[in-house]
Amino acid sequence: MIGKLNGKVDLVHNNFAIIDVCGLGYKVFLTEVSLGRITAREEISLFIHTNVKEDHIHLYGFESLEELEMFELLLSISGVGPKAGLGILTIASPMTIKNAIKKGEPGILTKVSGIGKKTAERIVLELSNKIDNITINDDAEVETDYEVVEALMAMGYSVAEAREANKSIPKELSDISDKIKFALKSMKK
Repeated sequence: MIGKLNGKVDLVHNNFAIIDVCGLGYKVFLTEVSLGRITAREEISLFIHTNVKEDHIHLYGFESLEELEMFELLLSISGVGPKAGLGILTIASPMTIKNAIKKGEPGILTKVSGIGKKTAERIVLELSNKIDNITINDDAEVETDYEVVEALMAMGYSVAEAREANKSIPKELSDISDKIKFALKSMKK
C-alpha cells in the first residue's frame, strides 16, 4: 500500500496529476484546490489513500495529513465514495467540515454533486462522535467562509482561487459584502 509520494509534477489534468517518482509515473486523483496549487510547482509531496477494488487501484493524494484523515473518515460513511469525498474537500477545508459536523449543520455538504440532504444529514450524524479524533492544526488552516467562496465562484473564479482569497480575509471583518470586497482586492494584487 502506498502511503506517501514525493516526486516531480509531470502532468496536471482535470481531476488528476501524474507524479513522477524516480521515473515511474503515478496517476493521483486530487481535489480541485490541490490541482490548482500544484500546477506552478515542480516537486510535490502528497499523503496517499490507496483505494483497491476488483477492477482498479486508484490513488488519492492530499497535501496535508488532516485532509487525508478527513477523506478516510468521510469514506467510512455508507454512500460516500472517493469522488464525493474529494468533492467535499474541494468545497471546504477539513476545519470547516469539522466545525459544520460539530454544529450539526449539513448544509455545506449538500453543495457537492451526489450528496443530497439525507446523505449530508447521515454524514453529520454518524461523524459527530468520531470527528474529535481528527486533530487539525488551527494555525495552519483558516476556516473557509463558504458564502465568500460561493460568491467568488459565481463571479467565474475557480474553487482554488476562491479558497486562497478567503485565507487573506482578516478575522475582524464580519459583513459578507466586506469580506467579498476584500477577497476581490487581494485577488487583483
